[in-house]
Parts: sequence; structure tokens; C-alpha cells
Amino acid sequence: MSARIQTAAIPMTEEALNSLDSMEGVYTRPVVKKGPEKPQAPVVSPVPGALLTAVIGAAAFGIHYLPFAPFEVQDGATARHPISAAMIAIVLGILVRNAIHLPMKLVESARPWPRRLIPASIILTGVGLNLGVFYSAGLKALALVVVLIVCSTAATIWIGKMAGIRKKTAILLGAGTAICGTSAIVAVAPLIEAEDDDLVLSVTSVNLLGLALMFLLPLVGTALGLTDQAFGLWAGTSIHAVPQVVAAGFAFSQPAGALATLIKLVRVAMLAPFIFGLALWHAKTSGGEKVTVHYSRLVPPFVWGFLALAALNTAGLIPVVQFRFGSYALLPLLTFASEILIALSMAAMGLEVNLVQFSRVGGRAALVALLASLALCGLSLLLIRVGF
Repeated sequence: MSARIQTAAIPMTEEALNSLDSMEGVYTRPVVKKGPEKPQAPVVSPVPGALLTAVIGAAAFGIHYLPFAPFEVQDGATARHPISAAMIAIVLGILVRNAIHLPMKLVESARPWPRRLIPASIILTGVGLNLGVFYSAGLKALALVVVLIVCSTAATIWIGKMAGIRKKTAILLGAGTAICGTSAIVAVAPLIEAEDDDLVLSVTSVNLLGLALMFLLPLVGTALGLTDQAFGLWAGTSIHAVPQVVAAGFAFSQPAGALATLIKLVRVAMLAPFIFGLALWHAKTSGGEKVTVHYSRLVPPFVWGFLALAALNTAGLIPVVQFRFGSYALLPLLTFASEILIALSMAAMGLEVNLVQFSRVGGRAALVALLASLALCGLSLLLIRVGF
């Protein structure tokens, strides 16, 4: 991959692709292709980006707790705040990035923060999950994930063929839609020797649709009267990126968010067998340059941290801390810390969204991504409704 990936309409640096990749958990490239050494990019201090992210996150929480509708809704004797701080944070981040002419150094300074914040935020969401919920779904949930990955990938490639886009673009769109957004695209691209245009079109289309689903699914799920478990399954199997799933799930409810995160991490783990199968297929159908696949890198380390905290919560081992002046349960404190980190992650992600760049994405690729996403959401909801 060249140091600068560019089409006639859409410039995108490799640093930008790395930043988008960091949103989903594959932090070390799993597919290695030998080539010339790339020049190191100049080091930018992350401090200004951290300060900007913190300001946006604080503003998001301030708006989240506003004491009037739609931010506060009376539910009997109690007040609820249905619009999550994470959703507000990403909207504010997008507005700041696109309405204010920010210096590029400031934008670049914010880029490392999704990579740094998202693993910790996902690990902490484990404290809200009782693994008994997943156990009750058992093999059905795993089978649901596998069926949807296969059907979604095949449907995307078929839709791409009908729309007349390049086969490699369709494969990348299928991987991004079915498994884990940009992470899957960046992992698959060198394996199938995709060109720069294929990569840019698929990354931009999938991220655009993932953001849209993050906002829409909680509204649709509420309108349909889905239970926490049903929505957790739906969000976890339908939305593209891990943090998008986390934000959408917790916007619906805390139990739905914890289950959605677990289901999504199961999808992320499916990237390993997906890459393995694709590597075998590509080796038989192409005489291209060989690549090295590090399968151990396809499951991010934070998955194990998430499962460890979920196991502790399931076993009732999250302690109560005793001080001289009182005792405090760690569970609600860790849950609130998770909410803060998720909001900060969303703020930093919002600063990555260039609406002008999104508006220039190829029409056919965007249409394929849209139809594939709708097909995935529809099939997932249908299977959940019929008790798959």
C-alpha cells in the first residue's frame, strides 16, 4: 500500500486508514505483504487532541443530563436520559471537525485516541454482562453469527456484480459489512491484492453506513418494541464496527449494550476463519504474490479482558470497596467509567469523520453497501423474530 492512497476524487492517507482501522480492534496488521520500507510520518503530540476530545466529551455529558425533553424523559416516578452521551459526543465531534476549520495538526493529534480509548472502554463494558444471558442463547447465537456472515458476504458480492462494481471492491464491502468494518477490509485488501480505489471506496462506504446504523437501530428497535436480548443480538450482528455496536447497544439499554458487545466480539473472532478460507480460495484462483497471514493478530487482546470482567460479574466477584467513611460498590463505578470512555472514544471518532470525503464516495459502491447493510439487518431481525 502506498504512503498516500488516492483516487481522482478521494484522497486518503495511510495514517487515516490506520485511524479508521483502530476504531474496530485490529491494531496490528494481520496480513503482511513484503515491499519497500515506508518513510516514517512526523510525530505529532497527542496532547492537543486529548484536550479537544475531553472538551467534546464533557460537553456531551452536559447535554446528556439537560433537565428537559428530549434529553430527560419522565418514566413514572423516575427520570431517564434516553439520548446517550456517546451518541451526542460523536455528533459534536463531527460538527467540530466539519463546521470549524481545524488545523490538520490538531486533527492528526486526535487520531491516536480511538486506538487508546476503545480497548479500555470495551473491556469495562464486560462488568455489565452476565454470561448466563449468552449461555441461554448458546449455540443458537453462534450459529446466527455464522449464518449471517456467510449470507451477508455472498449477498454483497452478488449485489456488487449486479451493480457492475469491481469484484475486489465487492469482496471488501462484503468483508466489512459481514464481520467488522474497516478492520476486515484492511485485513482482506492485501490478501486479494486489492487496488487503492477498491480500498478507499469500501472503507468510506462501510464507515458511512455503520455510522447511519448506529443512530437508526436504537430508534427502530424501540419502535418495534424489541426486548433487551433481541436488540443486543440485532445490533451485535448487524452494525459494522465494534464501537458503533457499543454506542448503539448502550443507547438502547445497559443489558442490550453488554450483550451486543459480546455478540460483536464473536463476529470479530470470526475474522480469523474468514481470512483462512479466503487465503485458501485466493491461493487456488490467483497466481499473485504470496502474503503472510498472522492469525494470532485477528483476535484483539481486549476481547480477553472483556470476557474476564464478564466472568467476574457472572460469578458475583466484583467487590465492594470499604473505606473509613463508607463503602462503594465497584460495579456501578466501573460501569460509569465505561460510559465516560465510550463517550470520549466517540468524540475522537467524530473528529475523524470528513463529510466532504464521505460525499465523494463512488455512487455504485455506496449503493452496494447500503443494500448489503439493509439485507443484513433485515435477515438478522427476521431470524431473531422467528427464534433462530
